[in-house]
Amino acid sequence: MKHFLTAARLLALDLASTLVFLVLFLLTHNTALAVGLGVAFGVVQIGVQMVRGKRIDTMEWLSLFLVVAAGTATLLTHDPRFVLFKPSVIYAIVGIVMLKPCWLNRYLPEIAQKVVPDVALRVGYAWAALMFVSAGVNAFVALTCEITTWAVVMPTFGIVSKIVVFLGGFAALRLTARRRIRAMPEAQREAVLALEGAAAPAAP
Repeated sequence: MKHFLTAARLLALDLASTLVFLVLFLLTHNTALAVGLGVAFGVVQIGVQMVRGKRIDTMEWLSLFLVVAAGTATLLTHDPRFVLFKPSVIYAIVGIVMLKPCWLNRYLPEIAQKVVPDVALRVGYAWAALMFVSAGVNAFVALTCEITTWAVVMPTFGIVSKIVVFLGGFAALRLTARRRIRAMPEAQREAVLALEGAAAPAAP
């Protein structure tokens, strides 16, 4: 869970710095200003954690490096698409983290871990696949489309695709678990259902 949450937090932070750049660029059409403030935002994100005494992971330093590198490339080439390409790298990193077998089990109740661990494994890989697809889609849109198109396509794709994978994975886990529990011998079924009861909070 720790590694997954770190990756997810990095993705959110990366999106924030990219959106700062995007909004400023669309409002001012000033590449230097938008890049400068976008890079500054990324530096502040790291600085705040240092001031608070929080440990900064290697991936967070990598995210900061990507902010600075993409910003520098944009300033040198006057091509703002370098900044928009950066989320592809973060998506790929998150996808690699999600390739760890059974990472999703840590999010599941004990009964689900016992009854549908194979389904959870496949759902976890589906999330990893979504991250790699998102990296490819973002790179394609950033390199071939206008910034205004990216601003519409990527947020829409990001939200819709994640909702679809989440609901599909939840349905697969839920329906398979119910079917398998119903097919169990009575004694085994009662033992498995007892896990669900043990996980529920005691009544006051």
